[in-house]
Amino acid sequence: MQSRTNAELLQSELRQLIEKHYPAVKTAGFRLLPVAGLTGESWKICSPAGDLLARHQSFDKRIAGADRRRESAILRHVVRQRSGPCVRLYSPPWLIVDWIEGTPHTEQAFATPATQQSLSRTLVRLHQLPPSGYRLDLQHQFARYWQHIDRRRLTPRWLRLHRKMMSQTQPAPLKLALVHMDIHAGNVLHTPDGLRLIDWEYAADADVALELAAIVRGNGWSTQQNVFLREYINAGGYQDISPLQQQVNRWIPWVDYLMLMWFEVRWQQTGEHKYREWAQPLRP
Repeated sequence: MQSRTNAELLQSELRQLIEKHYPAVKTAGFRLLPVAGLTGESWKICSPAGDLLARHQSFDKRIAGADRRRESAILRHVVRQRSGPCVRLYSPPWLIVDWIEGTPHTEQAFATPATQQSLSRTLVRLHQLPPSGYRLDLQHQFARYWQHIDRRRLTPRWLRLHRKMMSQTQPAPLKLALVHMDIHAGNVLHTPDGLRLIDWEYAADADVALELAAIVRGNGWSTQQNVFLREYINAGGYQDISPLQQQVNRWIPWVDYLMLMWFEVRWQQTGEHKYREWAQPLRP
């Protein structure tokens, strides 16, 4: 008899969880649909009683930096703001949240001034919240990633860069706040209630300028950086563009190294060549 696949095992585990905690959903009937994502399996729970999203915590996800316990706590922290989904259940290794109906942006639409203006307002509201208590430690994350990369891809220049990133002091925050840290077109939904953010698995407390640097670099907005930062200032995120620009630029090497390490870890975990291609421009 052929053994069941990992996806089938996860579905079975999730069904048992639903039957235990959601008898109304079980009675109404439900379907499980896999949801594509960069860090692995999530499942849409489709039911007449309402749609939900189930997110699993695997070993690979933890290595990549996701933590469902932290994600659950942070989503509860932002619940009044309605910028993210509402948590319905945290039962390790599963996190179940409301399914947000909305349309992801295309990369072209995401880069328009109108979207950047709306995104800036959403970010300012998020950054005005008090910290969650989960501080982001980039060097701790670098050390974790270092244990899970392909050693055959290391070069002397990379080794020197790693030592530098692990030894130097991170920029002192302009403003410590809750940040999302994974803002891109696919994670920003257009809904009847405005922009909503999904995939909060990397959210933590950090400098707001680190968030802005991650958005600029992750979305290839180098030529649009000043325009985006001005939208952020106009939305009330900061008073003066000059120190904000300087701080974002200080964080850019840290963001680049974070992206490089994440791509290399995902390449090692999945063998998917897209991660090698994304890492290549960042390799020292």
